Amino acid sequence: MATVVLKPGKERRLRAGHAWVYAGEVAKITGTVADGDAVAVRDAKGRPLGRGLLNRQSQIVVRRYTSGGEDFDEAWLRERIRAAESYRLAVYGGEVTSYRLVFGESDLVPGLVVDRYGDCLVMQALTLGVERRKREVLAILEREFGPRAIVERSDVHTRELEGLQPVKGVVAGRLDGPVEIECAGLRWEVDLLEDQKTGFFLDQRDNYRCVAAWAAGRRVLDCFSYHGGFGLVTAAAGAKSVELVEISESAVARARRNAERNGLLGRVEFVCANAFDVLKQWDKERKRYELIVLDPPSFTRTKDRVGEAVRGYKEINLRALKMLEAGGLLATFTCSHHVGWALFEAIVRDAAADARRTVRLVQRLTQARDHPVALGIEETEYLRGLLLQVMA
Repeated sequence: MATVVLKPGKERRLRAGHAWVYAGEVAKITGTVADGDAVAVRDAKGRPLGRGLLNRQSQIVVRRYTSGGEDFDEAWLRERIRAAESYRLAVYGGEVTSYRLVFGESDLVPGLVVDRYGDCLVMQALTLGVERRKREVLAILEREFGPRAIVERSDVHTRELEGLQPVKGVVAGRLDGPVEIECAGLRWEVDLLEDQKTGFFLDQRDNYRCVAAWAAGRRVLDCFSYHGGFGLVTAAAGAKSVELVEISESAVARARRNAERNGLLGRVEFVCANAFDVLKQWDKERKRYELIVLDPPSFTRTKDRVGEAVRGYKEINLRALKMLEAGGLLATFTCSHHVGWALFEAIVRDAAADARRTVRLVQRLTQARDHPVALGIEETEYLRGLLLQVMA
């Protein structure tokens, strides 16, 4: 087997549990090998560090899948997918029918994401190593789960960094239009081919219930609501009133259908507008709420635009904090990987100071347990949230 030898001192992250080797950390590659193949990884003194998948077209040259000597073959893939399913069954007790089945490096299958939506599966091949083994992955998924359909949603920008083109479509079985799933006690319409991510924000499942637990009798504003997630679960939990703000007309239409599906029409107001503009205008109009949710899309995908993201997050949090009644709650999120916990909390703390509000932390929120975080790989934790209460 070909071997990737690291430069002196560059093994420290791998020994600490990370899985990636960057191009600048490689001293040499010995042996004949094609991109996408498995390689052995060794430190500068020749000590073994495991095996990973090679791609010299990417800045991440190796993605380690084992610290041992196992082959990345169909048997390995089957074992890892079965182990991933066992973990989800242990977490949810078999009661949840829609969840993330495989989460890349967190399940020791770097570059593979599989989500389950009832009797349908959605897969993403995010790396060259997985792309070359899609046939084996599909065979395992069909054999192990017998899905009605398997959809591929490898239509994300990260594939470009691997030298791959986007791919989207039904790759097994048959899919006739949107499917219905259950999440957080409600039923949702999901278009597995066109909706954001792989169809639904499964990573917010636990946070929907957490926020809904505070909603009874409160006036709620849900900004960046997309298909109605937080707004509809708070309405179902007994909120006094709920306003959903979303810029996409098609998303607002879907939110209406989801409200109707759950008998919530008439209890929710839908506003199709830019949330930044709405927050600014309603702050001027001195509108007040008792629970506000801010769940925006990522404001930056690169380090060089973090400054812009910081300004955006501060603006929406400042407006929201000014619009809350004393005793009101703010559930605020970031899914921007480059905005870590310390920076996000600093942004919200500065917003509270500028709004002249005293707030306390009720709870830190993160991605649902079916999106597990590998402690040695900080990139596997991407969703951060704060549930705050305005005291004065």
